[in-house]
Parts: sequence; C-alpha cells; structure tokens
Amino acid sequence: MTSMEKVKYLIIGNSAGGIGAAEAIREVDNKGSVAIVSDETYPAYSRPLISEYLDDGYSLERMLYRPADFYAKNNIKTLFGEKVTQLNARGHTLKLESGKSIGWEKLLLATGGTPIILKIPGTDLEGVFTFNKLDDARAIDEFLKRYIKKIRAVVIGGGLIGASVTEALLKRNVTVTIVEMKDRVLNTILDEETSAVVAKALEEAGVEILTDRTAVRIDSYFPGEVSGVTLDNDRSISCEMVIIAVGVQPRLDLVVKSGLKVNRGIIVDRHMATSAPDVYACGDVAEAFDFIYGENRLTPIWPNAYTGGRTAGRNMAGITEEYPGGTAMNAVKYYGLKLVSAGLVVPPDDSYEVIRETHDDIYRKVILKDGKLAGLVFAGDIEMSGIIYNLMKDGIDVSEFKETLVSDNFGLTSLPDEVRKSRLEPPPEKYISVVTSIEEPEEVVVEE
Repeated sequence: MTSMEKVKYLIIGNSAGGIGAAEAIREVDNKGSVAIVSDETYPAYSRPLISEYLDDGYSLERMLYRPADFYAKNNIKTLFGEKVTQLNARGHTLKLESGKSIGWEKLLLATGGTPIILKIPGTDLEGVFTFNKLDDARAIDEFLKRYIKKIRAVVIGGGLIGASVTEALLKRNVTVTIVEMKDRVLNTILDEETSAVVAKALEEAGVEILTDRTAVRIDSYFPGEVSGVTLDNDRSISCEMVIIAVGVQPRLDLVVKSGLKVNRGIIVDRHMATSAPDVYACGDVAEAFDFIYGENRLTPIWPNAYTGGRTAGRNMAGITEEYPGGTAMNAVKYYGLKLVSAGLVVPPDDSYEVIRETHDDIYRKVILKDGKLAGLVFAGDIEMSGIIYNLMKDGIDVSEFKETLVSDNFGLTSLPDEVRKSRLEPPPEKYISVVTSIEEPEEVVVEE
C-alpha cells in the first residue's frame, strides 16, 4: 500500500470476527477492495488451540482457522505485524505504527481483548507471562526449554485461561499452583457442582488450588528473575514462572479519543454498527445483543465473534441484516472431562426453575424462566447439549417436555412434532459454513 491508499472495506483484527466479516463481504461484493490489519504476524489461527501448541507442539499449519491461501483466493490485502496507532472515525482514516495511513469507506473493529495485568510489584520480571495468543505460548515454550530440572509455576486465575494453561503445563512436567480470588475455579462458566468436579480432577493431577486468595507481589531473589509469589495471607510460594490469567478486557485503546460510544466495550446495534457512521464492531471488543438478558453485553466467545463478524460484513456490503444475538457458551474438555455450559449457570433469584439429573459421571442441569430455557450445564454426556442450546437460542417454550431435557433418552424424538420439524429444517445456505466444534474450548473470557 502507498502512504495514503484508500480501501473500501477495512478490517482491524484477524481472528474469528474479522474472518467472518471478510467472508460475508465477499459473498455480497467480490469487487470492492478488502484489507485486514493485524498486529500479529500470522494468518488467522484458532486461538483455543494455543494450549495444544504449548503441550503437544501443534504446528501453526494445524492451527490455521482458514487455509493458507484464503487471503489470496478472496483478494484480501493483508497488513500483518502492523499496529494501528490512531483512528479518525470522522475523517475515515487511520495511521499505522509504520507510518502508513489508510483511508476507508467502511471499517470493522474486531480488535479482540487484551489480558488484564495485575497492578502488583514484579509483573515485569523475566518468567512472568500471559496466555492469550500464539506468541504467549511460544514465549512460555522457549522459557521451559531452558530448564532441565522440573520447575514450578504459579497460575494466577482459575478461569478458562488458567485451567487451559495449567493442563498444558502439567503435560510439560511443570508443578502448578493455582491462585483464585473467588471461592472456586471456573466460577464464571460452571456451577458449584461441576466446578467441584474440575477442581477434584486438577488436584488428582497434582495441582494445588488456593481459593479466596490473591497475589500481592511477585518476588525476585535474583535480579530480574521470578523466585516466588506472595499472597494476601503472607504465604510465599516458591516458583520459577508465573502465568497471569485473571481474564481479558476489550481492547479499547483505539477508540478512546474517537468519539464512539463505549461502556465496558464498544456499543453496537443489532446491525453491529457503532455510534459512528460507517464504523462497525464485533467480537470481544463489542457489547452486542445477548438473547438471554435481552440487552447488550460482552459475550466474548469464538462463535459469537464469527457470527457478529458475518452480520457486520453483510451490513458493510449493503445487505441489511440483524445480529441474531449470542450469549455465554463454553465447551471444554479437561483431564478427560467433557463440559458444556451456556446462558445462566446459576439462577439469580427464585423466579427461575432448575431441573437437574445426576448419576454415575453424568450431570445435566437446565434453568428455565417462564417456561423458556435460560441456561444449561452438562458434564460427562454432552451429546444432546447442542439441541438444548438451540431450543434456548430460539426461545422455544419447553414447559410441556421440560423434564425430558435432562433424561438419558432425550433426543429429537422427545420434542413435540412442531418443534421437532423446525429442528430438522436445513439451515439457511449462508450459515452452512459456520461450524462450531463442541470439542474446541474457547479460552477468551472476561472475569469480574
């Protein structure tokens, strides 16, 4: 690109949301110029697989979200390894750290989230890491290769990120202690029962879990190197490395002075449009419609980012389309345990109905409000969770067959005829390419 080239569609961010938008744009407009800017140097890859890279040496080729020739085949210009330093939403221009300036007609902000860094002494020491992208996994991998002896790690944060990196570290023969400020691990995506199951599996794998505790200092006996972590109860834990995994927050640095309406994230309407003309946002950076709460919320998970990106892309290309809405949804597999949760995992008050079934290693729970599903938690046998999630997403009244939802023999045949027929209808052609694997965990979450 020249120092001030114009592009019709400009996408900042090269993950699920950005790719979804690019694909949707090209379905509508195969002529208009499209460019993707990313501060990472890689083609789009599946971020949930960074733990596989760390524990099993997954190659980048195996992690790619789309084939390596995706950009060339779709005539998409790429500016990888480029950081946007200034956004002029009113003037339809932006500047890159390299000095380049780009003018655009339609802009998508799919900038994702950035790890929350604790404001405690020692976070700048060698041996302190976050775990949000491939470069983080590579940095940890290089650090581990320096040690012949078994080393110790403290993972600060017991959410999805913390649990994922812990499993990877265990496979690398690292001794791990988890420090969690809340009273249980995975408290944002699991209820007490399933959280306890995961905690037991972690402890049986040799992990020490310290709940209701916070780190107040990362210690250094040798200049510049990690030697331990001090907790709020004055306990000191010796270690050679620390992973800060307390969550991520929307990456809002670009929009601070742009005039866009922002709450916790960038506020968008049902078309994924921001308050600025011709500017859209999706994914972890955007507050978009949550169909469980009936309002805009941060729902930073991979499928929501992709669907929001598609909605944004079609609207950018001139096709009026509403975002169907998303909600919290996580499918994870830790230590042989399969777990799925979506929507509410703990009812906020007595107006909700809870139906559960537990036997052997199977746990199923659904939460209802006024006859409609508001949440689910499944562990062990998760095969039918997809059907139940779709019933929840579509707002189906399940009052007549609610008890069967958690039964061992639940399936499509358990549904009333009119509901079953709607489940069997083929999806609209434009959504056929959207595939979400129940086995692929999403590691990006926002933790309070």
